[in-house]
Amino acid sequence: MLKVQVPEENLQAAYLFNTGQSYRADKFFGITRDKAELTFRVWAPHAKAVHLASAQCDWMPSEAFAMHPLEETGVWEITTAALKEGDLYKYAIETPAGDVVLRTDPFAHEYEKKPGVAAVVNTCPYKWHDGLYRGRQGRRHKLNQPINIYEVHMTSWRRHTDGSYLSYRELADELIPYVKQMGYTHIEMLPITEHLLDMSWGYQSYGFFAATSRMGYLQDLQYFVDEAHKANIGVILDFVPGHFIKNYDALYRFDGTPTFEAGDVTIAENVRWGTWNFDLGKSQVQSFLISAALFWLEDVHFDGLRVDGVSNIIYLNQDAGKEDWVNEHGTAIDYAGVAFLQKLNAIIHERVPSALMFAEEATAYPGVTKPEGLGFDFKWNMGWMHDTLDFFELDYLYRTGAFNNLTFSFMYTFDEQFTLPLSHDEVVHGKKSLMHKMFGDRYNQFANLRTMMVWMMAHPGKKLRFVGSEWGQFLEWRDEEGLEWHDLQDGMNRSMQHFTAELNKLYRDEHAFWAQDFVPAGVNFSQTDQGAQGTMALMRHGKKPSDTIIMAMNTLPVQKDDYRVIVPRAGRYDVLLNTEDIAFGGTWQHIPTDYEAFLVGDHYEISVILPATGALIIKQKKQVRGKNNG
Repeated sequence: MLKVQVPEENLQAAYLFNTGQSYRADKFFGITRDKAELTFRVWAPHAKAVHLASAQCDWMPSEAFAMHPLEETGVWEITTAALKEGDLYKYAIETPAGDVVLRTDPFAHEYEKKPGVAAVVNTCPYKWHDGLYRGRQGRRHKLNQPINIYEVHMTSWRRHTDGSYLSYRELADELIPYVKQMGYTHIEMLPITEHLLDMSWGYQSYGFFAATSRMGYLQDLQYFVDEAHKANIGVILDFVPGHFIKNYDALYRFDGTPTFEAGDVTIAENVRWGTWNFDLGKSQVQSFLISAALFWLEDVHFDGLRVDGVSNIIYLNQDAGKEDWVNEHGTAIDYAGVAFLQKLNAIIHERVPSALMFAEEATAYPGVTKPEGLGFDFKWNMGWMHDTLDFFELDYLYRTGAFNNLTFSFMYTFDEQFTLPLSHDEVVHGKKSLMHKMFGDRYNQFANLRTMMVWMMAHPGKKLRFVGSEWGQFLEWRDEEGLEWHDLQDGMNRSMQHFTAELNKLYRDEHAFWAQDFVPAGVNFSQTDQGAQGTMALMRHGKKPSDTIIMAMNTLPVQKDDYRVIVPRAGRYDVLLNTEDIAFGGTWQHIPTDYEAFLVGDHYEISVILPATGALIIKQKKQVRGKNNG
């Protein structure tokens, strides 16, 4: 093979990639354009030869498309003007065993529509219009902002009448105005990195730098994010750095040897999910995955990443058949996985300080959101989720004896910076929808659902709910079709949707709900020991004394006519929201809203009518100060 003089900057880029220090490897690998010429680069460290393969050479190795190695770096490249925008390509790799295998480009920004996996030449830039939004986000304190997430599976939120998907641009026209109308602050997309199996919901990916072609091109997704930002809505991507699809024409044994996965197949295979685990201790894999994360944040302007399967990354024993696996110290901690996540978060927070990093992690691993721990900004509070759902599924007869389900979370609320998730995982596989989980007949199910939503808003932590829950869809989520939008022909569903919008807007407007989520000063558990009555009240505090919200909740179907609510000071108080308002699907047509506080011992109280299976949100009236009153 003719020896090619390699520019020093290319050798330096390859060195950084091989040592785990290339954090935008996609700017070097994949395709780079210089006028009419395209340079293709791929990492295939054990290949005997690599050719660019396309229709021009009948997908066979051709000397005209032979790639040359960058010395001993494991990187191969070719510069050619033979391919143009929209052309399909792969790599024909000669393995150490002498076989020739076709592999798609791991760094591609676009792939052909399934079932094919060929990469598509796509180097078109996108012109952004969200500078004002991005500037504001950069100045905000990420922990002390309202975060109320609408979790969306993009291909099943809504579909055309013939069952086909809405495009990214159509979703921009329909989903974004809906989310804004409903008062959410963020959209979280289930994985939209390219994948083959619809049933995987995007969690079995092969294109870590590409938006799925099901709904359009990368530039169409960038348009969606741009439009969301112009509507002041953040966008979060569900990101899957732990494992990849099993297909033989993608990452698996990429150059004929274990390249992105571990050499030991028992370590590499993820039996439970039917995928291959990344070898996160490998420097090149770290460069690949950190670059992918930064691509979505820097080039596609996502506001944050929800990192999937963190438990599987930090523990050795999470997969089927590996329950007794331990490390050399006798624990189940996977040190390579822990080190990777620490590095991922450190690099992202250095380069994109405003990025919101969420950990989907279900164990008691300490310090998930601590700088000295894994370094995430937020951790999903799975304990709160399970305990809350278990409680609201209970028959009223058993609730007073199970009140610990609600109050136990107070014991660890400030151990981490939590997000409270009622996600897609809770409304599939026979688990029933949130509405269907609620105890009682249809009226009581709605009453319980409204009460549970107020409980969620009042509890410290950021919020996340999956699509359909906002109007109480009865059927559990089905990924193969759109949501049950026809439910909204029913008055009870419309009222529930109206309630959700009003509650969301109240959350967004009242600083007390979010300004001090992660410090004890943000909450006063004033009346949380009333399990025998099935009632509870607590206060949420913002940073100003006037920013105090009181939540009072009744989990039993018996109205409390003289329920005493502790309030922070003397004065008059307003009921801002009553879940039993007839406008929300309740029965109260005339709602008392104005209460005068009275002194009881060393504190003030108001006496309210607490609705059966209902909740109130209360706030002190603003004091009108006269000219001579200071």
